[in-house]
Amino acid sequence: MSFFQGVPVAIRGSGMYAPRKVVTNNDLSQIVDTSDEWIRERTGIQRRHIAEPGELTSTIAEKAGRAALENAGILPSELDMVIVATNSPDTLFPGVAPKVQGLLKAENAGAFDVQSGCTSGVYSIVLAVNGIASGLWKNVLVIGAEVLSPLIDWTDRNTCVLFGDGAGAMVLAPSNGNGRFISAQLKSDGTKHDQITFLGGLIENPASHETIDQKKHYVAMKGNDVFKFVNRVIPPFLKTLCEDAGMLPEGIDWWFFHQANQRIIERTAERLGINPERVFINLDEYGNTSAASVFIALSEFMKQGELLRGQKLLFTAFGAGMTYGGVIYES
Repeated sequence: MSFFQGVPVAIRGSGMYAPRKVVTNNDLSQIVDTSDEWIRERTGIQRRHIAEPGELTSTIAEKAGRAALENAGILPSELDMVIVATNSPDTLFPGVAPKVQGLLKAENAGAFDVQSGCTSGVYSIVLAVNGIASGLWKNVLVIGAEVLSPLIDWTDRNTCVLFGDGAGAMVLAPSNGNGRFISAQLKSDGTKHDQITFLGGLIENPASHETIDQKKHYVAMKGNDVFKFVNRVIPPFLKTLCEDAGMLPEGIDWWFFHQANQRIIERTAERLGINPERVFINLDEYGNTSAASVFIALSEFMKQGELLRGQKLLFTAFGAGMTYGGVIYES
């Protein structure tokens, strides 16, 4: 079942920030047993942006959020809530969102983080939309931000080639007749919780010499299992999401997939009968930026000026948990 139908909430603005430092596939081939050809063929990734020392998730989130506010023409003081989707917070507490709210001087806003794997961005959008639709909030800044590079084992070619750092944001507000969210579904299969993990440092595995030696303080992924899960679950899920909204997949004008793997995106599009030209892909430049990926994709797309009034956009992601979800928006 869909969470909402035709909610009059609009995307008022978008923005992004990518660290200046770039690591290419050839750069990685100097430190692990890989090659540009191997990475491109299996993932579609060519480059990724990596945060400099001292560049935190909160600082890049603030930059993306400020860009989205400027694009929307909304002042920080007009915000009612700041939501940050992230799996790489500066610290467990305080959260990233309160720090961003302080950096922006959004003195009238509340703030909280959402952590639900790479799907965190989609979950955050749904939370914001429902908060606005209920009358609880008016203007909400939703940010996806990740600095994953310190959490990556740069000697493990199965993970280090995939991820990048970056942040994207959108401002959501009541619609004045332009824009509405049509439908959304959020799902999870917790029986697959061991497929993407970061095990060290908290209750299950408190930090110790042993957890460091066992490399539990790095992202670990069962790549083949994730690939099989996504290809089995996501295409029928997206078909159902569209059908519940009273449309077919080909009725979506623009698709914004989680930018994890080009083969996954292309295979899903093919199974759904989607025109490849309607699928926005930028993972070649940024890699997998986790909770930030759909926001960065939207920001780059909006800068191209191709969106027309009345077009339908679908945002979808999957991630650790295993969580997944989708949102349909009409411009």
